[in-house]
Amino acid sequence: MLRRACHFIDLGKSFCSSVSVNKGSLAKLRKSTGYTFANCKKALQLHNNDITQAEKWLREQAQQMGWAKATKLEGRPTLHGLVAVCVDRATGIMVEVNSETDFVARNNNFHSLVETVASTCFHFMDKKDFDLPLAKFQLGQEELKGLVAGDGRPLADHLALAMGQLGENLTVRRAACLRAGPGAELVGHAHPSHPSQPSQAGAVLRGKYAALVALQGSSPALRQLGRQLCQHVVGMNPAKFGEPGVDEPAADPDEERCMIHQEFLLDPSITVGQLLAVNGASVLGFERFECGEALGSSSVEPPVNLHAQIGG
Repeated sequence: MLRRACHFIDLGKSFCSSVSVNKGSLAKLRKSTGYTFANCKKALQLHNNDITQAEKWLREQAQQMGWAKATKLEGRPTLHGLVAVCVDRATGIMVEVNSETDFVARNNNFHSLVETVASTCFHFMDKKDFDLPLAKFQLGQEELKGLVAGDGRPLADHLALAMGQLGENLTVRRAACLRAGPGAELVGHAHPSHPSQPSQAGAVLRGKYAALVALQGSSPALRQLGRQLCQHVVGMNPAKFGEPGVDEPAADPDEERCMIHQEFLLDPSITVGQLLAVNGASVLGFERFECGEALGSSSVEPPVNLHAQIGG
């Protein structure tokens, strides 16, 4: 539900006072949209108490105001925000959405925008077919804004509306999309974790950090191992996974950036490489997001023919 005090209507001479507003309809419209009493009354008067048309008109007005405010706010630095991860077995995505202040990043309307961006990316990725053990690529700001959400509107419209509501510049900064082939499993984790639907597959987890890990193995505890490895990736920030026999361990364990040689976060008595060997598992790839980090440090690389693979 949208909750705001949004004064986008001119309540002067254009007010249609000749139409009597049904109190039940007014209460229902306010509950379903969260707009002010005056805005809802105006909408019902303009549409003869037709709640559906009144709600549509309200959202159109809000969208126009959102675009107007968004234009004024563009360019202001967005150094705060959240990252979110959404995974369901073979499909996983991470997104970063930024705000100007941490105060807005804690707002429920901002959380709703983050979840809309994450869910839209997930459904977009989930419809794609890849003939690869692990397909992975990134989407930038412009590609993200062009994706169409479940309500039929592009994310650019959702972004503008949120900017109008919250009064800050907001950016959909980036997304990492992974799709695992047969026999592989994707696991995601956010820290600190704030799930939208913790009991459902495909739940959106929000935090300041997030990780995705793709792994293979026959262990019945593979998903649990994957969750632990996600925690390791978030906490230890490895630069790469590494190749046994090729990548030598660092002289100082505290400086180790190769994942297989790092001390396992949850049990420093063993390395990640030893943990995987004991569990008969292997890591196909991983990705980590930290809100506000410098770009260019991501482990995900776009496929050679990006548009051919994600087009449509």
